[in-house]
Amino acid sequence: MDKLDAVVIGAGVVGLAVARALALAGREVLVLEKNSRFGEETSARNSEVIHAGFYYPQNSLKAQTCVRGNQLLYDYAKQHQIAHQACGKLIVASSTEQLAALKKLQQQALDNHCQPLQWLDESQVKALEPELQAKAALFSPATGIIDSHGLMQALLTDLEAAGGQLVTANQVTGGCLTSNKKNLEIDGYSLTANLIVNAAGLHAPALASKLHPPASWIPKPYFARGQYFSLTGKQPFKHLIYPLPEKAGLGIHLTLDLQGRARFGPDVEWLATDNAEELDYGADPSRLDAFAEAVSRYWPKLDKSKLTADYTGIRPKIAPPTSDAADFYLAGEEHHACPGVMHLFGIESPGLTAALALAEVVVERLLKTGN
Repeated sequence: MDKLDAVVIGAGVVGLAVARALALAGREVLVLEKNSRFGEETSARNSEVIHAGFYYPQNSLKAQTCVRGNQLLYDYAKQHQIAHQACGKLIVASSTEQLAALKKLQQQALDNHCQPLQWLDESQVKALEPELQAKAALFSPATGIIDSHGLMQALLTDLEAAGGQLVTANQVTGGCLTSNKKNLEIDGYSLTANLIVNAAGLHAPALASKLHPPASWIPKPYFARGQYFSLTGKQPFKHLIYPLPEKAGLGIHLTLDLQGRARFGPDVEWLATDNAEELDYGADPSRLDAFAEAVSRYWPKLDKSKLTADYTGIRPKIAPPTSDAADFYLAGEEHHACPGVMHLFGIESPGLTAALALAEVVVERLLKTGN
């Protein structure tokens, strides 16, 4: 049985960020990824937005790591020449009934120590984005977009430069993690490690259940699929456009890619399965009318004939549809009595923005208990 120093399971953006941070802390790191390439699931199927951190409850891990991660990510992108743009975002109130909620969001940005959101009245919105319909809007200057693949490639390059290694097409199928034993089974061979991080994203709860005895600290997984539609031809906007957030997501918003092309989404479709191996990423053109209706509330001139069903992503939820969104959940020794082991659950949005800050938190906690 091979004895290793540190193993990170999962090569999405958070797994790679954690592995890089461990390697920079002087640990010998192996990343195990079940797919043939890094970042093929949640990290490759999102809006590629750099969030500012104002959507999340005050003092939550999401808020803390998003606000810190925002600045870390901009700095990292500049240092590593990763394509990005601080284009800013408008969060709109389409009716007077939504103005109170918009004010509440502005206050939450202050509570979370984000860069303040600027209030724009109807005429100011029109001056900034003439085709946008809104009674008022908040302008977030700290919101932007980034090339997520370029980010993950840079993290991997840093990891390898620090002596770490990524091994793809190697799935962790089982093992045993206890107070005195840390074994992993990987496609027919076994290894043990001083430090182990489960950053398997959609598969993290199921993997934890394979590695530990059944326990209440392992959350039940829930999956919410989000569809995106792309817009053919030119679009008139210079900023990202978001409605007010919904219970399970941020609403069907307009995002831009780095070439200025527009896409809309994601919506929220709760899936019946709790098995990550059964997830379906197929696009659903029949959702077009619902998308067009939602978008037309803030962009009345939308020509829905120019919308085309694009990709889908799946959120790794750990709270059911009837509950508010859960915070990021880091399960360490205090949960499972296994020092040097950390499980990352519910790493949905703003996981991309928070990745570098989350890596700091994970590594700090892990090195206090590991050896």
